[in-house]
Amino acid sequence: MGKTRGTSKLFTEHEIKQLELNPNVMHVTAKSITYAPEFKIAAVKAYEEGYTPMEIFRKAGFDLDVIGHKKPKHCLKRWRNTFTTHGEEGLLEERRGKGSSGRRPTGELSAEEKLKRAEARIKLLEAENEFLKKLDALEKQKM
Repeated sequence: MGKTRGTSKLFTEHEIKQLELNPNVMHVTAKSITYAPEFKIAAVKAYEEGYTPMEIFRKAGFDLDVIGHKKPKHCLKRWRNTFTTHGEEGLLEERRGKGSSGRRPTGELSAEEKLKRAEARIKLLEAENEFLKKLDALEKQKM
């Protein structure tokens, strides 16, 4: 299981890869899971049919030891509230953030923002290359 910081669990690289293989997951970071909208709707309906949140998540292929045993209950509560207020449409779109109408599509980035992101990515990749060169040199020294 990943490291815990405060109350939020951090996923390991292995756990992230495992979660990304689940078709009910759209995206995973070390801190969060973005679930597929179809899964959210199916989960709310299954809950209404009498399934428990844990049963729903297990049946959907989630390892509760990885995502946390409280996660299904918290997600279902949030999704049911959204479903009650906004219907299926509310679960089909990203609603996080105060008054959010969803995340801004990447296409709306200004040229300056795109350049900043590209420069940051280049720096990250250069640092990664340097690290890999050093690692390679250390491995060659060992032999």
